[in-house]
Amino acid sequence: MPDQLAPGVIRIPTTRRDNAFLVDGDDGFTLVDVGWANAPDAILDTLAELGRKPSDIRRVVLTHAHPDHVQGAAKLRELTGAQFFIHHAEQAWLQNGRVPADGRSGALGRVLDRLPKLHWHPLTADATLTDGDLVPAGGGLRVLHTPGHSPGHLVLVHEPSGTLLTGDAVFHRGDLALGPAALAADPQLRAGSLAKIPRDVRAVGFAHGSALTGHRVDSFHGWLETVGS
Repeated sequence: MPDQLAPGVIRIPTTRRDNAFLVDGDDGFTLVDVGWANAPDAILDTLAELGRKPSDIRRVVLTHAHPDHVQGAAKLRELTGAQFFIHHAEQAWLQNGRVPADGRSGALGRVLDRLPKLHWHPLTADATLTDGDLVPAGGGLRVLHTPGHSPGHLVLVHEPSGTLLTGDAVFHRGDLALGPAALAADPQLRAGSLAKIPRDVRAVGFAHGSALTGHRVDSFHGWLETVGS
């Protein structure tokens, strides 16, 4: 059965380690992130379990243009006809089909980005988002620009349910963490960007790792205070 993270928000495991999220919108679903090349299969399987069709995904918000978030995007657009949104700082990355040579701070990240298996089919977003925007017809999804992991990284807050969707601003693979610095564009910006996150969110969904709900969200708030100090 689909994993209901909060009212109006469904978590879709696209691999054992990675997640996308479906959010009820005004005219259908908004999908947050896609995933690797095979991720559309898991996404459409979840839609089928919900008794919905591919065209019920009306828009896709990409938290950033890294392969594990966008590699399946072109296929999903073909299957659903959805509109795609991304921060303007990463529109060119999405169009070029790879992270640019200067898109990571560490040598390891730059080497990995040269591998063809980490490239994707070029895609042009239909529109761009910036800090403070509400996703059009997105059912109350607020955009927070959180640069560091990438220049145009976005975090989303589903305001009706108080649910935070972190993208790669925070990882939760066992422990809460900022993720590998070598894979970030500007690691020094990451902690400061987290100051934008509301301290009253009631559920947290991570692109990488298990979600936090109920009293477990307290650990997330405590961690935020530690990172920001």
